[in-house]
Formats: sequence, structure tokens, C-alpha cells
Amino acid sequence: MFTSFVKKIAFLFLFALSCGAHQVVAQEPALTGQIIDPSGAVVVNANVTLSNSQTQGILRTSSGSTGVYSFTTVPPATYTVTITATGFGLRQIPLTVTNQPRTLDIKLQLESASQSVTVQGEGVALQQTAAVGKTNTRLEEMPLSIQIIGRELANAQGDLSLKDTIRNSSGVVQGGSDGFGFGDRFQIRGLEARIYNDGFSDGDERNGIPHSLNGVERIEVLEGPGSSLFGSGPPGGTINMVHFMPSPALHYGGTFQAGSFDLYSGSAFLTGATRIHGLNYRIDGLAQHENGFRALESADYELRPVLSWNVGHHFLTFVGDGRSLQATPDPAGLIYLGATPIASVSRTAKYSTPFSLGDQSLARSTLSDVWPVSSSLTVTNRFSYMYRNLSILRNGDGGTITGTVFSGRQLRKQHDVLNDFDYEAEAVWIFHTGRIRHTLLTGFEAQHQSIDDNRATADLPNITDIFHPVVPETSTAGLVFLQDAKHSGFHDNLSANYFGLYATDQIDVTQRLKVRVGGRQDWWDTTLTPKVFVPGRIFTGTTLIEPPAQFSRDDSPFSWNAGATYRLFGNVSPFFGVARSNLVNFTSEATQNGVQAPENGLQYEAGLKLSAFNNRVVVTGAAFDVKRNNVFTLVGDVPVFNDQKTNGGEANVQLLITRRWKISANGTGQHTWLTDNPSNTAATGKRPVGVPQHIFNLWTTYDVKLPRIHGLNLGGGLTNRDRMFGDILNTKFVPDYTTLDSVLSYTAHRWNASLGFRNLTDTRYFVAANGAGGFVGVPRSFFVTVRKSFGSDR
Repeated sequence: MFTSFVKKIAFLFLFALSCGAHQVVAQEPALTGQIIDPSGAVVVNANVTLSNSQTQGILRTSSGSTGVYSFTTVPPATYTVTITATGFGLRQIPLTVTNQPRTLDIKLQLESASQSVTVQGEGVALQQTAAVGKTNTRLEEMPLSIQIIGRELANAQGDLSLKDTIRNSSGVVQGGSDGFGFGDRFQIRGLEARIYNDGFSDGDERNGIPHSLNGVERIEVLEGPGSSLFGSGPPGGTINMVHFMPSPALHYGGTFQAGSFDLYSGSAFLTGATRIHGLNYRIDGLAQHENGFRALESADYELRPVLSWNVGHHFLTFVGDGRSLQATPDPAGLIYLGATPIASVSRTAKYSTPFSLGDQSLARSTLSDVWPVSSSLTVTNRFSYMYRNLSILRNGDGGTITGTVFSGRQLRKQHDVLNDFDYEAEAVWIFHTGRIRHTLLTGFEAQHQSIDDNRATADLPNITDIFHPVVPETSTAGLVFLQDAKHSGFHDNLSANYFGLYATDQIDVTQRLKVRVGGRQDWWDTTLTPKVFVPGRIFTGTTLIEPPAQFSRDDSPFSWNAGATYRLFGNVSPFFGVARSNLVNFTSEATQNGVQAPENGLQYEAGLKLSAFNNRVVVTGAAFDVKRNNVFTLVGDVPVFNDQKTNGGEANVQLLITRRWKISANGTGQHTWLTDNPSNTAATGKRPVGVPQHIFNLWTTYDVKLPRIHGLNLGGGLTNRDRMFGDILNTKFVPDYTTLDSVLSYTAHRWNASLGFRNLTDTRYFVAANGAGGFVGVPRSFFVTVRKSFGSDR
């Protein structure tokens, strides 16, 4: 955001210097217009900036008390008009000014409904704001590494899910140390990340949710701890999925994709106005089924209705979210023989039971109210309730190889019922202390979570020949499922109440210097209530975990962050930040020995944000040093806690080489090691499971020009990732790899068709590593996508 304006003569002077040969004369035309909100009411005191795209010269004005802005003299040129106002999302519009007077009326969306802005093609400008930042501050002015992945790029790549699209963000790896293959699991900078749905936590990071792109407008990645912005904030970072909001203009369309492994996916949306003034709707639906590589069948059925109502000075939004998700876990993948997974068997060889499932139903409702009280205060109230019913039947993460025999196989049967209530009240204040402008976010959060977890484990017969694997069990009928410490079986209720007070102040010290300071005080009360007696299950010493006892702990951690950016010249801004965060170890996987202390992390980060040539070149680079303590992980099915440290660097680059040729690339180099591992001191100094030392991703598109053929586009990219270790002693690993993808698409008015190929070289690779084996990546495959839209353009 900009500070309060400086004297008009100073602006005209700077503009004249930047414009060079342009002469400011009385005959030059004026640019005027009115700023309005979604209901048509005028927006007062909106800041309006006019940026010369060639010379970077700037003019500023305000819509004042009437909602009307005016530039008295504007030289002919190409400009970007930027509008910011309290409680509203940032709006940017490309504009060409000629020798004729111009009137441009502009409608703003309220902050909760703000859309992402793409200034040039698929590139993301640093002048954008991210919802994950919560203060409507531009990316270039926040001392944080935040990346935005737009839906346009996801569509160009043929992506259907979050795990497909997330590769466009640096430092993110799919998998984690103990993922089981049926829910999304990501690490950022070698540390666990948490997924949010429009600002609300979207479930357990271990037994989690697979995320589609149904109704998703963009994906925001906050690297490093959110600290004062998110309670129970993970040290690795936050992945926030932002959805489209309703539009008053009738618009509808659909997408159908088919591909290898019997993939069929259809999605549709409908948005428009109702007969009630200011009340709009949007409905997004998805139906998807895939038999899957290695017969890992999955299905996803979703319906997401949204109502938004602009009434008086309030913007009310109701969101429903219903999902039915089916998946097939495969924790073993290809098992290890020595240091690496078995190379002499086919990619389709399976060591997991054929009866695996990871099925869940989810229902969520969200209600929010955005209330611009005045030009200096906006109050937001948000409430979310989520219900999940999860059924799991999966192999344990373990086993022993003796000769050609694979023994120690287990099958876990688990049923979890989860309830999550979350209320947030936030106020954004804009005020000045002298000439210094403040955007102060204050907030309160109250959350209640509960998990009813019922699990038992059965021993499975051995696979006698690992080179020609035949899974012996033909049904689950004869298996004996036990609840004891050896079999990691129990029936518990885990519940927690969380309360947090937080504040973040975005300070415009000068036009160049921006400072951000925040703090959060949390009070966490977690209780474990065992429902059945489990032999051999011990809390501490000789204390047994058995009913009717309850095991509780109270924590009151304080999180904080501080940082600054300074614009050296043009759009070149170095930044520095430091943050401490805390993460609740609230998961049914961590309770075998009772409730656990929270994890905490400390991160230092320094980097550079740069955009040039009207956002034809956008670069964000950072060096980081992160320390985290009391990190929960699983060794087999046994929970352990250790300390870790990561340092390294990363960069995200977007280039518009020509009007037709675009490039998006990111790379990360990092060094991660265990600083303390009480469960096995020999692992101290070793690399954590599932963390590569380097990652590189590239995607490029080119608009092909042929006689009488317009709308043809060729896209392609590569992913390169270093090897990852599958055990804490670093004796097992999955190799490094490089894969290549390509997409050919054709776009005409309101429709698009694409043909894509993944893993063109048919590389044998592994997307994740664990102690039992490696998750095998998909071989060469294809997809065909057809997309059609109708109605008014948004």
C-alpha cells in the first residue's frame, strides 16, 4: 500500500523526470472516473495511481469525498491504473491514453471477494495482494516470501489437483516423511506445510485430504511461519487455496478431461445474480474417477455452492462444501533392497494389500461478514464448521527383508470422525502517526477440534519372493485385528480448545521503507480420553493410558514476526524478516504415548523482489535459515520427536520474453539435518526423511503464429529433483530424477482444447521416500481437455 500523498508538485516533478521527452502542456487530455463498490455506491478516499508503462513515471490522486477521481493532465502513453481502498481488493487495469479525453469508471470488489490480477499474460505482478497476507498489502512491500499461482497457469498445464499445480512454487516437495498416499502432504524448505481453504485450516496434515482445483481461482504459498497470522502455524509454511467468488453477470461453463489409466474428470460452474438486489450466487461441481497407475483407484465428487450478499455496508458470504473422496493407499510403493528400491521389478509390482482404502466424506460450511465501518476501519467476522468421516485400511509403514522374503507386514484398520469449529474476528485499522501510515490488523480466534479415533492392526502373511511378488491375503475375513501397543491399536477421543489474540502492523515509514511487525498469544488446551484399555500402552514411567483417566496439557506459546523491505530504485526491493512460530501436535498419529508438547520454529530470511519492463521480468529470491524443535514424525508406526535445521536459498523467475513467449521457473538449494534425535542418537547430523537438497521446475509457453490459424499454443516444462533419503540413518534413498511434460492447446472464442503428455521420456522416478519403500511416479501418460464457457465475461 502507498502512504498518504505527497505534495502535488513533487509528483508532477517526478513524473516529468521519468517521462523524459514527453511535454506536459495544457492541451493534454484529462482522465476522470468514478470508483464504486459492488452495489453501485461510491467508494470515497480510494487511492488511484497512474503508472507509465514505458518510463515508470507515476501520478497519484484520490476519489475524495464524492468517489470521483481526476487527473488534469496525462501525456499519451500506455499506463497501469491501480486502485486501493480500505476493505476492498486491489484493482489494476491496463490503459492506453490518446489525445482524446477519457472517462474510466471502476468497480471494486470487497476484500474477501478480490480477484487476482495478472498484468502480463500468466505472470504475477509484485503489485498484487495476497489474501494470505491479511492486510491488503502488495507483495513487493511485505518482508515475506509469498508466491501466487494463478488458475491460468494450472489450466495451461492440464492440472486437476493441488499436487499437480504446487510444483510452480519453489521449495515445495510432495510426500513428507510418513505420507501414506491417500491425502495431500507437502514440505516447504524441508519442513511441514499446512493447507488452508480460504484462510481456514483444511484438516490433519498427516491423515489429510486430497485437494482438487474445483472452484479454485489461485493458490498462495507463504513460505516460512505465518506467526501472528495463523494459529498453530507450521514452520514450513502455509498453502492457501483461494476460490472464485460469485459474479452478478451470468456466466457458466465446464471442463472435461480424459487420460491414461482410465481418467475421466468433469467440472462445471454457474454464477450470476438473483432477483434480490446485491445477492449473487456461484456453484462449482466436480465428478472425477481414475483407475490409476498401479491400480491405485481414486474418485472425487464435490459440490460447492456460494452466496454473496452486498447489503447496506456489509458483504455477507455463505459457502457450502461437500466432498466424497475415495483413494487407495500404497505406503510401501516399491520396497528397498539395499540402498535403493528394487530396480529389477516392474513399476506395477505391489507389496501392499489389495484391500487398501482411504475413503472420506467432508462437509463444511463457512459464513463471513466484511463490514467497512469507515475509511479507516474494516471489521471481518468469519465462522467455519467442518465435519470429516474417514475410513482407512492400509499397510503399516515397515517390514523386514530376509533373503527374498518380505516379513513383518501389517494391515491397519482405522475410523476417524473429526469435528472442527473455527471463529475469527478481525479488524483492520488505517491511521497515521505523524507522516507514517499504519495498516494494523488485530484479531481473535477461537477454535475447537475433536477426533474420535478407533484403530486396530492385523499381522499379514509374508511375501515369499520380493522379485516376483504375490500378495498372499485373498480377503480380510480371516485376519485378526488387535488393539495393543505392539499393533498400534487403540480407541481414543482427542479434543482441543484453542484461543488466540494477534496483531500485525504494516508500517509505511516512507515511500521506500516498509516495516511489518506482528505478535500472537495462544492458549492451547488439549485432552486425550482413552475409551478402551490397551495392554502395554504407557504415558510416562509406569502410568498406563487407560479409561477412565484423562491426559491433558495446557500451553500458552507466543509467536512473533518482524521484517522490512526497502525500495532501492524502480521496482527493486531487498527484504529481511525473522519469525518464531508454534505448531500444535494435534493428530491421532501422535497420541500413542499421550498428548505431546507443541513444535516450535525460528526462521531468518533475506531476499530480493524485482520487477522490470512492465512486469515482463519478475524475480523473487531469498536465502533462509530455519530451526525447528520437537518435530513429530513416524518411524514405522511409532511416533518420535526430533530437532531439525535447514538453510539454503531459492528463486522464482517469470519472464515475458516476447508477447508470445513466456517462461516461469523456480529453483531451491537447501541443506537440512537432524540436530537432535533422542530415539536414535546415531541419526544426529543426518538428513531428515524425504527432503531433497535441490529442486528445479520450469514451464514455458509459446503462442504459435500460422497462416489463418490463431489461438495455437505450445507449452512444456521439466522437473528436476535431488535424491531423498528414506530413513533417518541415510542408508536408504530414492534416486534423483528429471521428467519432461508438454501440452498443445488451441483456443477460440469461449472454448479451449488441449492435448498433453507427461513424463515424455518415460523416466522411472519416485515422488516420495519412506522407510518401507518409495512411491513410484507415473510413467509416460497423456490427457485430453476440452473447456467451454458461456455468458458474460467476468
